[in-house]
This record gives sequence, structure tokens and C-alpha cells, in this order.
Amino acid sequence: MSKNLIKKYNVPGPRYTSYPTVPFWDHNSFSLKLWKQSLQQSFKESNTSEGVSLYIHLPFCESLCTFCGCNKRITKRHEVESPYITAVLKEWDLYCELFDAKPIIKELHLGGGTPTFFAPINLKRLINGITRKAILAKNYEFSFEGHPNNTTKAHLLALYNLGFRRVSFGVQDYNETVQKAIHRIQPFENVKNVTEMAREIGFTSIGHDIIFGLPFQTADHIRETIAKTRQLKPDRIAFYSYAHTPWIKGNGQRGFSKVNLPKAEEKRLQYEIGKALLADAGYSEIGMDHFALPTDTLYAAMANQELHRNFMGYTASKTQMMIGLGVSAISDSWYGFSQNVKGIEEYYHLIEHNIIPVFRGHILNKEDLVIRQHILNLMCHYKTSWSNSYLNFKSLDDALNKLSEMLKDELVVIENNTLKITKKGKPFVRNVCMAFDVLLQQKQPQKQLFSMTI
Repeated sequence: MSKNLIKKYNVPGPRYTSYPTVPFWDHNSFSLKLWKQSLQQSFKESNTSEGVSLYIHLPFCESLCTFCGCNKRITKRHEVESPYITAVLKEWDLYCELFDAKPIIKELHLGGGTPTFFAPINLKRLINGITRKAILAKNYEFSFEGHPNNTTKAHLLALYNLGFRRVSFGVQDYNETVQKAIHRIQPFENVKNVTEMAREIGFTSIGHDIIFGLPFQTADHIRETIAKTRQLKPDRIAFYSYAHTPWIKGNGQRGFSKVNLPKAEEKRLQYEIGKALLADAGYSEIGMDHFALPTDTLYAAMANQELHRNFMGYTASKTQMMIGLGVSAISDSWYGFSQNVKGIEEYYHLIEHNIIPVFRGHILNKEDLVIRQHILNLMCHYKTSWSNSYLNFKSLDDALNKLSEMLKDELVVIENNTLKITKKGKPFVRNVCMAFDVLLQQKQPQKQLFSMTI
């Protein structure tokens, strides 16, 4: 990739797991009443045809990883598990009371934090409590994030018996210097053991998460990490950019200096090297930052133009509604977003008083819905069209004008009311989406809200 292009387009920008993005939600027009109404509307429209997705946030970790931007609570006290599960199940009850039928669960994901902080018996209690109030879709998918250092055979067996078939393990990087900097020490043998154990038990989709742009990381470290990853041949790989946002994430990302991070050109080189090595190993690039073998469901979703993106990232299971349970979890009714309170004590207090524990959100207007669809099309399929009148919007001409430089640089092509991102332009998909982002253009934030796009 040209250094001039990196310099030109490496700007702060959203990762577009939603539109509008969280910093531009209109909290003043949001209310719990409107949020419930949007859920009920979406449920009636989509439950029987698509089902619903569930994201459950399990925030506890025994130690702090300094690269992590997730909402977490560091503790070694495992007595916190039971009351938290009690609260999550009660929150699920509050949502189920809104609906006139049992939710049909298409997809369920346990994220964190560290889901495998929880004992297998408590995870069993959680999942059984969720499914007791629901119906499982014919081709449902349960997945979880596992820490290679503490995911045991008992965890894997318990979750497999509950219907889980997909697991992702956080690898990040195998170099010891990098691991020390991010406070995530895990030898290759730990990852190897847990990957092989999951495969032997019967998990059909095993993922590894790898990060580039970490402190002290070099191109040679990427080569080493990919080489070891090839030995284990996970079904899918998330190979994504470290987002250095200490002004948002607080002290967790202040364990090293910005000068320890690779420069933009070096960071992009790391990605290009990793991408080439993964392609050589038989992986196909899926959307942004994801790779999968042809046998994985994510690859099939891309091939069939069914790839979807939401707050859980890329998914092969498209549902209109996604309910987030637990502290800081984000929900999506398609017509609106909401986020739960971030403090565990406040979360418990609201749940005790039978209040769905959201603290902010956004109800989408007609223009939001149209722009959302364009950005979703670009992020999943690298193209979008406004041939149908309902996908036109007031600021479309302005958005296309903002793409003039990208047209000159051959990053996009526009013809017959259709925009396509070229092969050369794929690394800049976030920049293309930014041209459609009316709220980003209107607000022009004075302080940096997002990580760099390259």
C-alpha cells in the first residue's frame, strides 16, 4: 500500500458496528418507553421469520490486559458469579415480559470480560435460565470467548453440552516482549492445548483473535504469530488493529507510551504481511479484519451475500433484533439502540427495582435507517446502491462529493447509481463509510473520539 495513501486517509474514524455511532446518539429524544416500543415493533416483525440474537456481557477478569478496551471488573473473588447471573436472568425476564410470545433464539454469544472466569456450573445455570424462557431456532448458533489460560476441559464440555459449537480464543501475539507490555502472558502451548481440546470435544468453529499495532510489535512478530497459528489451523481468525483510545478507556490502556506503538506505515505493513500469510494458508478475507476457511459458516455467509454486522462484529446469522444483557451491553432493535449502565452496583439496583437498566440510547429516524443500510452494505459487501428510491436520502449528493478524492485514487467506482469499493480501496472501507455518515460531518467533534482508520 502507498505511503501517500496511508498519510492521506489515516484519520480518526468509527468502526461502524452501528449507525449512528455511539458518540452521536441523540439521548435527548430517547426514553425507556420509546425503547420498549421499538423492541415490541421489531419483535412482531422478525421473531418468527428470523429469531433474535442475544449478547451476554460477563465482565469479570482475574487480571488486567492493558490492550483491552472492554468494560471489565478485575477481581479474584469468584463469589461474584452467582449474584451476577441472578441479575442477568432477571433482566432477561424483564425483556421477555414485553413480548407476546417466546423469543426464538437464533444466536447467543458470551463476551466479556472473561466468560471462562465463571465456573462451568454457573455457566450452565445461566444458559438454562435463558433457554427456559425461549425457543431455539432450527439452526441456532451459540458461541463464547475463551481465555486460553483458564478455559478448562470442564468449561468446554459443559458449554458443548449446552449447545455451544463455536469458540474464539484471544491470542493477540505470541512474542514475549509484546505479551509483557499488554500484560497477557500465555505460551503457545496453552493455546495449542485448548484449541485441540475444543476440536476433540466437537466444536465445529474455533477462532483465534490476533491483533496488529500493539506496543513493541514488529513485522517479524506478526510472521511468528501467523506461523504458529497455521500449525493449529483455526476455522476463522479475527486479525484486527489495536485501537489506542486511552482518553476513552481510562487507565487500562495507559500501561505503555504512545511512542511504543508502531507508526502508521509499519502498522499497515504488519496487516499486509499477515493478510498475505493467511491467504497462503487458505484463509479468505471476510469483510474488515476477519478471515475464514472455506469450510466455516462465515465464509458461506460472505459467498451467499448474507454476511451481517452488529455490535458482536461480523456474523453469519442475521437478525433484526439483538438484545444485550449485563453491564454495558448494547441492544439493537433495528429501530433503536440502547446501552446498559456500566457500573455493576447500579446495574443491580435497577434490576432489583424491575427496571431495564439502560442509561442511554438512540431512536433512529427515517434518514438514520437509510444511511444505516448503506453503511451496512459497504461494511459487509463493499458496495451499495441507491437505485431504489427508498435508499435515497437528502445528503446523498454531499456524500458522493466527499468521495471525489477516493474516485481519483481509484479506491471506489460509482456508476449506475451504485458504489463499489475496489480491491485497492478495501483497506479504506471505514473512510468510505465516513462519507455517508451525516452526523459525523455535522458534528465535526473537537476532540478525538475514534481510533485511527489505518
